[in-house]
Amino acid sequence: MQLSIKHIVPIPLKEKTTISNSDVWNKECTFSSGEFVKIKASSGSGKTTLVHILYKLRNDFSGSVLYNQEDMRQLTAEQIAQARQQHISIVFQDLRLFPQLTIRENIELKRVLQKPLYESNMIDTMANRLGIGHILQQKAMLCSYGEQQRAAIIRALIQPFEILLLDEPFSHLDQANSNNAATLIEEECAKRNAGFILTDLDDDDRFNYTRKLNL
Repeated sequence: MQLSIKHIVPIPLKEKTTISNSDVWNKECTFSSGEFVKIKASSGSGKTTLVHILYKLRNDFSGSVLYNQEDMRQLTAEQIAQARQQHISIVFQDLRLFPQLTIRENIELKRVLQKPLYESNMIDTMANRLGIGHILQQKAMLCSYGEQQRAAIIRALIQPFEILLLDEPFSHLDQANSNNAATLIEEECAKRNAGFILTDLDDDDRFNYTRKLNL
């Protein structure tokens, strides 16, 4: 799969002169399955906005986004849903777990969309690897932000994808937990020849990045 952007500029950033120095805003870029792309940006420069545009949660931008050469704005709701279920997965910065559901229920909702990629016991396997196996039956609202962040990562990995969008996925994890989560992400990408686009504030060496861009 390919995600391509052509001269996109969010409406709220149109008056900011800093976009002229960006590797992404108002440029042409293509992101492909199998690539590990890091996009570094300071606070307020539009990391989450970019991720939301790529996932088609925002339309307040000029330029175009292409899913496999098709203009995202021309796709039907059904086509977008299919893309999100089978081709593009995401870890939101604000996680977006359902607070009243248990951690397992939050993950299971993604696992069972259309034809499941994994059996339900893979939830236990991944959760144990990331140190949250003991809270699977606990409501998300009662878990720490770091526990919820690891659950959100598992939820994104449990479904099929070719490109994974990661918006500051390790922001509330210590180094050990970040490294464990990064290893799991890399393994799951390798299994399906998938890639990711990761946004973050700082440099890191958790992955062997294909490209590093500045927002």
